[in-house]
This record gives sequence, C-alpha cells and structure tokens, in this order.
Amino acid sequence: MKKLITVLFLGGSLAFAQTVPTKTYDSPNYSISLPEGWKVTNDSEIINIFPDNEIGAITISEYHDLDLPETETKKFILALFKSDDDEKKIKSRNGKKGYTEYSYEYFDEKNKLFWITRVFQKDKNLYLISINCEQQYWNGNYMKLFNESFNSFKIKK
Repeated sequence: MKKLITVLFLGGSLAFAQTVPTKTYDSPNYSISLPEGWKVTNDSEIINIFPDNEIGAITISEYHDLDLPETETKKFILALFKSDDDEKKIKSRNGKKGYTEYSYEYFDEKNKLFWITRVFQKDKNLYLISINCEQQYWNGNYMKLFNESFNSFKIKK
C-alpha cells in the first residue's frame, strides 16, 4: 500500500512539473530565455518580454558610457521606484565577469505590483533587468515562468 501511494505521489508530482518550451532572445551584449509564445518588444532599446495577457513583464535596459559611481547605484535603484526604503534593503555582491550585482524587491501598494530588480554594473556599463507582475498573478506558474526567464539572463561580454 505504501509503495502504491509513493508511486502515485511521484507520478502526480512529475505530471505537474512539466517543462514549458522556451526560446532565446539574443542581443549583441546579453541573452535571455523566455517561454514560447511570449511577446518581445523593443521600445527605444528597452526590451519588454511578456505573456499574451500582459499581467506583467520582464524589462531589460542597458547603458554604456554611464558615469554612475557604484556608491550612487543603490540610490539610483531606489529612485526608479520612488521608494523610501533604506539602501540596506538592496543586496549587492560581486558577480561573474567582474560585474557588481544588485538585487532589490519592491511591492507597489498603489498599483498592486510586485517588482524584482537586478542591476549589473561594471565600469561605465550597466544592465537593468526587472520583473513586474500584478499581485493576483504572482503565484504558481506565472511566478515560476517569470523567475526562470529572469534567472536565465546572461551578459556576453
């Protein structure tokens, strides 16, 4: 009986752990995987990736020759959201390829949006990638799909 329950549990778990087919968006400086069927727009070199129902998006922008001292980067990130949060809420670490990586999570009470942001900075190069998703959809499959794409972001240089 225990074996039958274990087999049913494992079989059920595998049925729900389906993999969604993906495709890759390639730019000269970075790449990111996204679910098949999601749209990609390029609005003045700001890339937006989103599902058909537009309940959220991943936004990527890159800046070169940006004279932003690393000591000001956390202030810059908070200013993007007009956030009163303390700079300590932004985590930073040395990342791959010599970039400093900053991570920040923010909930917009007014618009009921979750925001997750990463900034990669090295010298005068900065990559800003954010997820925004309506609160009511930030669970289950959408959260998983957004996070998988977000975590697949790779800087080429």
